[in-house]
Amino acid sequence: MAERTIPDASVLSGWRKSSHSNNDGGSCVEVLDGHPSGVPVRDSKDPHGPALVFPANSWSTFVAAVKRGDFPA
Repeated sequence: MAERTIPDASVLSGWRKSSHSNNDGGSCVEVLDGHPSGVPVRDSKDPHGPALVFPANSWSTFVAAVKRGDFPA
């Protein structure tokens, strides 16, 4: 898979914060649904920074694994 990035994620609108992010300034991940190239993911503390774009099926597989607890803390 070729790495895909969006150099300045602020050019896109409609970001939503992950339900697992907190409001205390830590662990803030935002995703953008409905993007034609896949699922962009960015750090909400750096809105003008880059976003990584994952293929939709890969992102779904990752989210399902997190929900199942496949990644120990």
